[in-house]
Amino acid sequence: MSSLALYRKYRSRSLDEIVGQDHITSLLASALSSGRISHAYLLTGPRGTGKTSVARILAHEVNGLPYSDDSNLDIIEIDAASNRRIDDIRDLREKVHITPIATTYKVYIIDEVHMLTGESFNALLKTLEEPPEHVIFILATTEVHKVPATILSRTQRFHFRPVNEKQVVDHLKQIAGKEKINIDEPALQLIAKHGGGSFRDSISLLDQLANTTDHITRDVVESIMGLVPTEQLESLVDAIVHHRTSALIEQLDTLLDGDNTAVVLTDQLVDALAMQAATQPDMYQLIDRLLDVPRAHHPRMKLAAVLASYAHNHPSKTVAQSVATTKVITSAPKPMIKQSPAGKKPDPVILPPAPTAEPTATPVTSAPTGEFDWEKIMDVMRKHHAPIASVLSRAKVNFADNTLTLQFPYALHMRRMDQPASKQLLLTVMQDVCGFQPTIVVSNGILDNEDTASVAAIMGGGEPVNAPI
Repeated sequence: MSSLALYRKYRSRSLDEIVGQDHITSLLASALSSGRISHAYLLTGPRGTGKTSVARILAHEVNGLPYSDDSNLDIIEIDAASNRRIDDIRDLREKVHITPIATTYKVYIIDEVHMLTGESFNALLKTLEEPPEHVIFILATTEVHKVPATILSRTQRFHFRPVNEKQVVDHLKQIAGKEKINIDEPALQLIAKHGGGSFRDSISLLDQLANTTDHITRDVVESIMGLVPTEQLESLVDAIVHHRTSALIEQLDTLLDGDNTAVVLTDQLVDALAMQAATQPDMYQLIDRLLDVPRAHHPRMKLAAVLASYAHNHPSKTVAQSVATTKVITSAPKPMIKQSPAGKKPDPVILPPAPTAEPTATPVTSAPTGEFDWEKIMDVMRKHHAPIASVLSRAKVNFADNTLTLQFPYALHMRRMDQPASKQLLLTVMQDVCGFQPTIVVSNGILDNEDTASVAAIMGGGEPVNAPI
């Protein structure tokens, strides 16, 4: 004969035994003592927080019965997930008029009520509007947003909160003591954390572990749950926080080539980085991107891309990190090639060296402190910002007096590069590579042609476009 599962064995049997929901149990106890009984209750909240237990306790309390797991003909439990059809609710509507057999009230507990169909909700609504005096409905759901407003307005609603980890640990400790389960405190804390505020999930995990080993340690819990060991997770988080890209990728590959999955690792990272976000608010942007990993077609690749992108592109990374793989060039600037119409030989444009005079600083620029090298800037752009690099490759470039002028033959590219986000990205890269941020001027290169400019003036202005000759 199989033993009873721990979560069933230690299920609460009175409102006083419900843990972590005092805001609900105190109100229900007061209502019961004063005889203020509603005809319909709605219990909402995360799974495993005590909704079904409270529903069963309430069903017994309103009838003055001691709690029992044995079936009672006047306490009817319905699983809406498997009894969601209109015929099931019609059958209920016919039977509610039958008086209780041995109790004061006939109580219907409808679990996961949000699973009912639209027609079933409409049929249930008619019963809730004019219920027989001897009937009480107790509805429970984890997804209250799927319950129609017409149903919500006809019930007394109680929202169950996730239980905090300390309460879960204390409860698990009591159960472990009664069951003589040898478990360490760190293991209890990890079980409570993994339970996510659900007593049922936490107790079920304790039950599973107790049947696996005689001594439950944190390492055992991590192994059974497929979690990354704490030391390795902390090392990975340290590499992320300090933007050590090489170490980050190496550790990530090692973890994912082992027994760890990208989805489980992502969950752990989100929790760990959330603790860092208190002092580093930019972590919330990384966390936001990590939340997409479990839904990705290729979670492992998505996780690697998100973390590597954060490490490479974070504004605080040093110049050395930005150009670690870029060859340092100390020679004079090389000529840039101006794009010319087909059939003509392109004209080289020599970029002058950076000026020595320091211009007045503005909110978005600073005086040059290094050498302007467009080739090096483009090399970094191609490696880390390919779309913008593609646009910049079409520009005629001129740098003088701490002003970078970009002339584009096509209006489409000019508009793309004239966007504030595109300019800011280029400024950030130039700060990393050259050590300064110039003023950026974006224009259409076609207007260099005097005839074109004259025509535009005669026509009252306009935007030049390229057309086949």
